[in-house]
Amino acid sequence: MNGKNILITGCASGIGLKLTDRLFRDGHRILATDINETGLKAAARVYGWDKSGGVMLASHDVRSPESWEACVQSVVKKWGKLDVLLNIAGILIPGYTHEVDESHMIKHLDINVKGVMLGTSVAAKHMVNRREGHIVNMASLAGVTPVPGLAVYSGSKHAVRGFSLSAALDLKEHGVDVSVVCPDAVDTPMLDLQKDYEEASLTFSGPKPLTADEVVDAIVNDVLPNKTLETLLAPEYSGRAQIARMASLFPDFGMRVGTLVRKHARKSFREKFGMRKR
Repeated sequence: MNGKNILITGCASGIGLKLTDRLFRDGHRILATDINETGLKAAARVYGWDKSGGVMLASHDVRSPESWEACVQSVVKKWGKLDVLLNIAGILIPGYTHEVDESHMIKHLDINVKGVMLGTSVAAKHMVNRREGHIVNMASLAGVTPVPGLAVYSGSKHAVRGFSLSAALDLKEHGVDVSVVCPDAVDTPMLDLQKDYEEASLTFSGPKPLTADEVVDAIVNDVLPNKTLETLLAPEYSGRAQIARMASLFPDFGMRVGTLVRKHARKSFREKFGMRKR
């Protein structure tokens, strides 16, 4: 995949930042976007994107159809077409179902679900006209298996996964591919914030988190060149991807395993991070 025109969301930090820098170094032309314009500009200075004609920056609210239209048209006006959309932006706020704040529910639906659906739809309209393009949506292993303590986040990522797989069926006959990536916990600021929530104890039940670079490697080396439909990522030899798949196929099995794992995870979480802080 050489010299593609790529739109990426969530580029101020985490996976989006690392992915932007890798693709920039690989010679692609990128519109790097984030709602955090200050953080985005700071990243551009640190990584040298601001000195390159191959990277444009844009403040972008994924909840806004108008913002999506403006971003796609910006790429088309600058470079003639949009080849790849990477929907990376997302939010995670832990919370038990009976305690979660309504505003947090709305944020998860607006950013994780609505943002991905809007971006996919707007990009697809442009790509279908050319009968060519690739859309990559970021879900999670929490979108494959239920996760207690992260019910709202898990539900939003199940929606992303289901939508992406359905969109792939819609768009394949028009020459447009859709991929969905489902990583386990990743060592990013999103993981750091979960340390303040015992609700997120299951997140830390694995041997170690993935690194952002491991997720980027999978996207750059497999998903983009091979247009892989679905990719589950977990630390090597952990078995967590396989367990997630089994829990998805057999919910009763997932309930039993989840109950056992959660009990151990809570104990381990308290020993490592202390009692619940919220």
